[in-house]
Amino acid sequence: MPTTYPLATLAAQVTSTGISAPSYSDIYQSLQATFKNIYGTDSYIAPDSQDGQLLAAFAKAMDDANKMAIAVYNQFSPLTAVGVGLSSIVKINGVRRSTATNSQVNVSVVGVVGTVITNGVIKDVNSELWNLPATVTIPPAGFIIVTATAQDAGAIAATPGQVNQIQTPTLGWQSVTNPTAATPGNPVETDSQLKQRQARSVALPSLTVLEGLVGAIELLAGVTQVAAYENDTDVVDGNGLPAHSIAMVVEGGSATAIAQAIADKKTPGAYTYGTTLVPVVDGVGISHNIRFFIPTPKTIKVVVSLHPLNSGYTATIGAQVQQAIVDYINALAAGDDVYRDRLFLPAQLYGASNSLTFNITNILINIDPGTPAASDLVIAFNEIAAATLADVTLNLV
Repeated sequence: MPTTYPLATLAAQVTSTGISAPSYSDIYQSLQATFKNIYGTDSYIAPDSQDGQLLAAFAKAMDDANKMAIAVYNQFSPLTAVGVGLSSIVKINGVRRSTATNSQVNVSVVGVVGTVITNGVIKDVNSELWNLPATVTIPPAGFIIVTATAQDAGAIAATPGQVNQIQTPTLGWQSVTNPTAATPGNPVETDSQLKQRQARSVALPSLTVLEGLVGAIELLAGVTQVAAYENDTDVVDGNGLPAHSIAMVVEGGSATAIAQAIADKKTPGAYTYGTTLVPVVDGVGISHNIRFFIPTPKTIKVVVSLHPLNSGYTATIGAQVQQAIVDYINALAAGDDVYRDRLFLPAQLYGASNSLTFNITNILINIDPGTPAASDLVIAFNEIAAATLADVTLNLV
């Protein structure tokens, strides 16, 4: 249906469907119609006339005002707000925009029992520097897993074994390495990422306390996986959880942020079980020890007996077999057992054409430093299977 000018109103309007405003073109034509109604239909108001240009200026000013009204209106909804307005409005859901973060990596620090490392710094193969916690004490086991933080912000990557140099030598500190890959840091969270987190956060109150706790931790920057365990009995359970306790197994993320999320979401009096301990001060100034597990990497050794079938088999294909097995193992979640028979599928490259050049005759596996065997491997709930290319041996038969 053709539009009738002049329009009833040139202002933005809020209705049950939201806010809307006439376009610049409609405003301009409406002003032209009003002008002719006043001064006569024979008035010359083409764009090259002074009156026409003045009407265009009026129309542009009204259109700008309407656009500003729409922008202000949209800043009051998490779906349409942007920038600082979005950062402000999502606070009603207890969500804050994530600032730029530094990469973190779990490292195994080996040394003489009782050695205290103060403000230790380590270096990776790319000469990036990483800070250990302010104080690290070597326990009776002779090693300790701690989280190191990159000195520079951003997505600094480090694959297993690359963070392996001591930058600040300390008497009694023998070696350092990272059994798992680093969790890359992030730039400032974008509007779209923040909107996604806000959408997920509004579902948390509808969950059980434990599910809400898992959801809160999953929202934290850098967290890659979370597993929750609860013992609501009066005795220690099969995983070693004390009576009436919870245990969170969390990979990635900041230990401080994880502990704060647990403290905020757990029920009063629930004991938190784990080997990582972070004191958290509540709103009235009381400090609580919050514990959780960072999954302990268990190095999986794999021995593959491979029989080349024709001249099409090459060392490159052998490397693909190794990589496929490593990828499969590293994709397992914390607590997932390693089933020997399931390794045959990635070892056969999932049926790709290259798999026709060889046959897998046997696979033996073990948790380092055990003996390879044709058996499955049991991974504890707070452990995670891990492997590198060096852990997969190919025997051509």
